[in-house]
Amino acid sequence: MERKFNFSVDEYYHIYSRGVEKREIFLDNGDKERFLRLLFLSNSGKPFNFREVSGISFENISRGEPRTAIGAFCLMPNHFHLLLRETEEGGISAFIGKLLTGYSMYFNKKYKRKGVVFESRFQAQHVDNDNYLKYLFAYIHLNPVKLIEPEWKEKGIKDQKFAEDYLNKYRYSSYEDHMGTEREEALILDKESFPEYFERSRDFKDYVTDWLNYRDEEEGGGDTVPEGGPR
Repeated sequence: MERKFNFSVDEYYHIYSRGVEKREIFLDNGDKERFLRLLFLSNSGKPFNFREVSGISFENISRGEPRTAIGAFCLMPNHFHLLLRETEEGGISAFIGKLLTGYSMYFNKKYKRKGVVFESRFQAQHVDNDNYLKYLFAYIHLNPVKLIEPEWKEKGIKDQKFAEDYLNKYRYSSYEDHMGTEREEALILDKESFPEYFERSRDFKDYVTDWLNYRDEEEGGGDTVPEGGPR
């Protein structure tokens, strides 16, 4: 399917892709760890040999200049989400192509399979207004709540404290990084390329929590857009 837009420098995009036939693409924590490492390594025009950098901390890897800016990420069992800013012409397409190819090769080799791992081409939505961009910081990071309360958007959250604790401990998103946790995965992000919506980690947490408690009664939940939501 052809996109109705071209990526433009300094514009923001919500990128996502899922497994072919909605199959799971992360079968264990090792798969998720591999993908996170590839998120860092693939965001460069410089080639790399994964074996040569395996086990080396991100800060000690010379990967070259990033080809795009990453503001948020989240891995789910059969898909992933990224919030990106195009910082050079063709940067997003080159980065995602390198990322998906690298992970597909790893996945097929590990599980002794052949064929495509992801559905067709990756999906992209142009983030064309400030409210929507800010909202995506909540939307992307709240995805893991579906793993413990699948119907929370439709029926409301049952146990807020449990959900908040789960998000705090979920390693496979950038939630911890926006909360100020010190870990090497924070180097995946380029926060300075995105608006400073949250002066403190507490501001970020409060914003995400507001959306965790929000239900759109008219729409019955679902992927709620910012209008009418928490302020």
